[in-house]
Amino acid sequence: MSPERRGLTLLVNPSAGRGRAGRILPQVSAALVRSLPEVALSVVRATDFAEADVGARACVAAARPGDALIVMGGDGMMGLGMDAVAGTGVPLGLIPAGTGNDICRGLGIPTHPLAAARLIARGRPRPVDAIAVRGSLARGGTERFVGSVVASGFDARVNRRANHIRLPIGSLRYAASALAELATFEPLHYKITIDGRLRELPAMFVAVANTAYYGGGMQIAPGADPSDGLLDVTVIHPVSRFTLLRLLPTMYGGSFVRDPSVERFRTPAIDIDGAGLYAMGDGEELGPPPLSLRADPGALLVYAP
Repeated sequence: MSPERRGLTLLVNPSAGRGRAGRILPQVSAALVRSLPEVALSVVRATDFAEADVGARACVAAARPGDALIVMGGDGMMGLGMDAVAGTGVPLGLIPAGTGNDICRGLGIPTHPLAAARLIARGRPRPVDAIAVRGSLARGGTERFVGSVVASGFDARVNRRANHIRLPIGSLRYAASALAELATFEPLHYKITIDGRLRELPAMFVAVANTAYYGGGMQIAPGADPSDGLLDVTVIHPVSRFTLLRLLPTMYGGSFVRDPSVERFRTPAIDIDGAGLYAMGDGEELGPPPLSLRADPGALLVYAP
């Protein structure tokens, strides 16, 4: 009797990237089958977050040694896959087909779907960190693993607003949302705890990063290493709306860090609290504070360079 073939489950949101994922799915599937003839490929289509979450967890629960989960879609799908496999040892493949693709960009994974599929076919997953977030989280639950960035201030409000824009403007929805939020935004009062020491401060936002990118290509944590066991924290202290507007475009290249309003540091863990805050992780809702964030070294096994 021949040995049972190892399995790859490709979980896809066909509507991601304004339908790009659905259009490219046949090519991606064919590329994987052609490159990995010894592997049994299963394709699971999910039309919403809840359905995708159930599919990802079912795949991980049924995984045998050698099996892997592949997710194709936007950053929300990527984050969902990371949360499902964290700590399980099940390898995760990421095929970007959304509008932001920040998680793949931060891990050095090609942002073209077929190039990402070829990377998976080479079969060399590596361990990377995740951010373990604990609190009373959106959609229930008390813990979730985030692969890229946890936002909690102006940036989170922009992200949350952008998620509800249904116009076909792609990554421009972040810019449109930023301008809308900027009109009325005031600094928020944060309470952050590091190494048991409480620090209270007003800030435009406090971003906690595992990888460098969020918001459709903004480099909020230049040089962030997702394998160093540390969180990269970026604080923008209170500035005028005009100054914040001036800083926003420079976040794409990372040069904003030279502004005197910007503070950066690394830490293995941070607690965040404060009135008026609402956190987002991997572009999706996490919920209000208090939240405890810690680096979980090597929690993920990802097909990445």
